[in-house]
Amino acid sequence: MKKFLQKKLKDQKGMTLIELLAVIVIIAIIAAIAIPAIGNIIENSRNGAVKADFQNALSAANLYVTEEGGLPPANATAGGHLNDLAPYLEDNGSLTTVTISRDADNNLAILGEADRDGDGTVDYSITTAMTNAQLSAYANEDFEGTGLTP
Repeated sequence: MKKFLQKKLKDQKGMTLIELLAVIVIIAIIAAIAIPAIGNIIENSRNGAVKADFQNALSAANLYVTEEGGLPPANATAGGHLNDLAPYLEDNGSLTTVTISRDADNNLAILGEADRDGDGTVDYSITTAMTNAQLSAYANEDFEGTGLTP
C-alpha cells in the first residue's frame, strides 16, 4: 500500500491548466463582488468624517458659549467663526467656513462649507442652519454634496 501511494504521488507534478483557470475565475468573481462594496464603505466613511467635523465645530461652539457667555461675534473673515472657535477646536478637519447661530428653539445651529479632499473646492455645504440633532439624523451615506438641509 505504501509503495502504491508513493508511486501515485510521484507521478503527480502539479495542477492542470483547467484547475488553475477554475481558481482564477473564482478569485475574479469574488473580487467583482468585493470591490464595489469596499468602495461604498470608503465613501460612507468619508461622508461620516465631514459630518463629524461639523459636529465637532458645534461642540466647540457650545464650549465657547459656556465660557464666553454668548455667540461668537459677527465675523466676515475667511473661515467665519472657525477663528473664534480655534481655542476650543483642536483641528478644523475639512471645514473651510463655519457660522454659528441659534435656531427657533435656542439650540446652537451651524452653517458651513467643507473641502473633503483638500483640492480647494467646496465638496459639502450646509445652506440651512442645522443643529447637532439634525446632523445626527443624517445617515453617513445620505450626508453628501452641497445644499444639505435639515
